[in-house]
Amino acid sequence: DAEKKIEKRREVAQADFNAWLPTADPKLFSGKLPKDNPVLRAFLNESKTNSVKVNVRGEKRVVTLATNVTAQSGILASRAFVTSGATTPRIDDAGDFEKDQKFSFGAWVYLAKGRDGALFSRMDDTNAFRGWDFWIEGGKPGTHIVSKWPEDALKVVANKPIPEKRWTHVFITYDGSAKASGVKIYIDGEGQGVSVASDNLKNTTRTTIPFKIGQRNTTSPIDAAGIQDLRIYERVLNPAEIQSLSRDARTAYLLAKKPERRNEKDKEELYKSWLANFDPEFQEASKALAVVEKEGADIKARATIAHIMKERETVPEAHILFRGEYSKPKDKVTPETPAALPPMPAEFPRDRLGFAKWLLLPEHPLTTRVTVNRFWQEIFGTGIVRTTGDLGLSGEMPSHPELLDWMAVEFRESGWDMKKFFKLMVTSATYRQAATVTPEKLAKDESNRLFSRGPRFRMDAEMVRDYALASSGLLVEKIGGPSVKPYQPEGVWEAVAMIGSNTRDYKQDSGESLYRRSLYTFWKRAAPPALMDIFNAPSRETCTVRRERTNTPLQALATLNDPQFVEAARNLAEHAIKEAKEEERLNFMARRLLSRPLERNEQKIVAGVLKDLMAHYKAEGKEAEALIAVGESKADATLDKPTLAAYTMVANQLMNMDEVLNK
Repeated sequence: DAEKKIEKRREVAQADFNAWLPTADPKLFSGKLPKDNPVLRAFLNESKTNSVKVNVRGEKRVVTLATNVTAQSGILASRAFVTSGATTPRIDDAGDFEKDQKFSFGAWVYLAKGRDGALFSRMDDTNAFRGWDFWIEGGKPGTHIVSKWPEDALKVVANKPIPEKRWTHVFITYDGSAKASGVKIYIDGEGQGVSVASDNLKNTTRTTIPFKIGQRNTTSPIDAAGIQDLRIYERVLNPAEIQSLSRDARTAYLLAKKPERRNEKDKEELYKSWLANFDPEFQEASKALAVVEKEGADIKARATIAHIMKERETVPEAHILFRGEYSKPKDKVTPETPAALPPMPAEFPRDRLGFAKWLLLPEHPLTTRVTVNRFWQEIFGTGIVRTTGDLGLSGEMPSHPELLDWMAVEFRESGWDMKKFFKLMVTSATYRQAATVTPEKLAKDESNRLFSRGPRFRMDAEMVRDYALASSGLLVEKIGGPSVKPYQPEGVWEAVAMIGSNTRDYKQDSGESLYRRSLYTFWKRAAPPALMDIFNAPSRETCTVRRERTNTPLQALATLNDPQFVEAARNLAEHAIKEAKEEERLNFMARRLLSRPLERNEQKIVAGVLKDLMAHYKAEGKEAEALIAVGESKADATLDKPTLAAYTMVANQLMNMDEVLNK
């Protein structure tokens, strides 16, 4: 709406502008320019002469050249100076600044094409490039301020190039700080983002060589570049002053033109300037637009940036390569699905959206089969098709093809409901079988491909940790939120981190972040969580359809000694002591860990272990205190320390039973 108001005023204000224009005074705009005179000004509007006029600290001079000036159409005058190796103006006493002096410099610039070179400078390129320059690098404006290049210098270049074949106002300021941050670059009055190539200025930048236009002292000429109204100030101009030099000087020049010499482009520029400076309605509408634009920018600044992929507007294509050589393309090919599978409907777009729709067609034979086969593997340890990453010709045949088909249809018809499907599997008679192996079952079904017994395999890394936390009562069940950093051995990140990296040092979290589900653990791919790595969690460098399962002493050492497991055991012991009678404490822990009470022979063994541990910790009080102090959470101070330590070790041993760590 604000933009529409501006556009509407722009359309109807022409009559008011036409009434203002005949009486407009150029001083309305020239009066806004900086009041003080620059220490050097070269207007550079000469044509067909072998000299240029300059003003140095108020003194008018004529600089003689070797040959006549090359000129082109100007921006503030009808003609403008064009740089050339044959016409290089030289001013001996201009532009000599020390590193701690403030100064500003710039000009109107016309570049036929992006190139490198110095528009003007006072730089001794035969003496480590001491001095400074107004530099163009690939069409981008910048500056060097140098004592000795490159080790004692500043170099700052704008990120944005000067538009080609158009007059552009460029100005640079330096605050005398000897820091790259003290350099500001403006294009057409607008501040620019910059790149810093050097920021190490320490010593003097004064030099005895002259100031030159169009090159450094002896090198880096920039030919065929238009320059007009070159200015150097001995102070830092503020953004409003630089904007005035860019806009008001041009407007004043156009107003000074005789009306009959103004073309349509000139009139359009004057109209825009009048609207911005003298029309109250347009100014109010512009202020209103600025307010809502700022609100919009503030909203975006508060929001999360989400990077998304976008389809290419052109149709992607590829070629069959002769003998696989990329330099020898043959027949052109376009996106299509394999002929062995159902064809993609003609109305589907030939892009990622169309491909996704095709994958979910009811007649597609693979998508749901592959999906439910991986779910089955998660629950039973092995998929109905053992090669879960390959259901093609090179993979194994399914052990129960009809079951696979039925599950695929059931999953699809249920609306792809994963929770419902997993509930279906874990409540099935097949899953609820005992894992007991009999000689008969071993003879007929050695690998359990006929599912004659329940699955038995070690749980995944995340499940091992989460089960310990859940059974002890420590698990924080909050869903969502940022990643967390639980217990981890010292030095894991530091061993591989780069200097300056934001993951150089591992800073352990505290509070509930130590007990979140393993799903939320922060993952550094170069140094994954040690506990997860020990239990065969993938590195996440590549997609892993089926995890490896190993059985190593490191795994037992981790579940026996890792602070997370010791703390979980102590927390479980506390619950047992406080919530169960003494004769029921061992079964309390067993039910939390095994989902059953201890059998008589197990009860006898565990009770004997508890008796020995009780005697040990009553005799070794300091060991008991050290054990129950493991972990960030504090032990219940009202409980007897040797008793808590003994039950902690019993809980720790129970947590390391195969029946606890395996399905």
